[in-house]
Amino acid sequence: MRTVYLASGNAHKAQELAALAAASGLPWTIESARALGGMPNVIEDAGTFEGNAAKKARALRAKVPAGTGVLADDSGLCVAALDGGPGVESAYYAGPQGDPAANRLKLLAALAGVPEGRREAYFFCLLFLIEPHGTERIFTGRCDGRIIEEMKGAGGFGYDPMFVPAGENRTLAELSEAEKNRLSHRALAWKALVDKVR
Repeated sequence: MRTVYLASGNAHKAQELAALAAASGLPWTIESARALGGMPNVIEDAGTFEGNAAKKARALRAKVPAGTGVLADDSGLCVAALDGGPGVESAYYAGPQGDPAANRLKLLAALAGVPEGRREAYFFCLLFLIEPHGTERIFTGRCDGRIIEEMKGAGGFGYDPMFVPAGENRTLAELSEAEKNRLSHRALAWKALVDKVR
């Protein structure tokens, strides 16, 4: 069993990736950066998903035990009517405090008056893996859908209550964990990783 440390202070991401690892059968244990005393302070100012993920992964790698890997996730919501925004700024859309509820409210306000047919969006996830010997690899996933005008569902996190995946009539927050783990951007990025490292 290989131990891989997740370069994130986001407990939801750690839980989701641990569940994906278990379901995939990949012999990895996903550990939170908290197990190493916490995530080093990283300013996510690279301007790209890859750049931000690389900064986080490389910062945590300095703390991990020999023989273990590091995985960083940088993801965001890209809305067509907002020219791809909030994109890499998704977590801090409403300010540096990173308040998910405030982010959702700001997005609803930004899309006020935008008709249903023009509310297309997609979630994008980039996983940046540093293997124990130092090789760096990138895996991506994308989940297309649309933004609705109200929040629905008690599951998930972030923008999940307002995002309906293509082919669905429920938000990500209304799906079961198993359903979400089949079609989410993070699940698809994880599948790409598993297909290459198994």
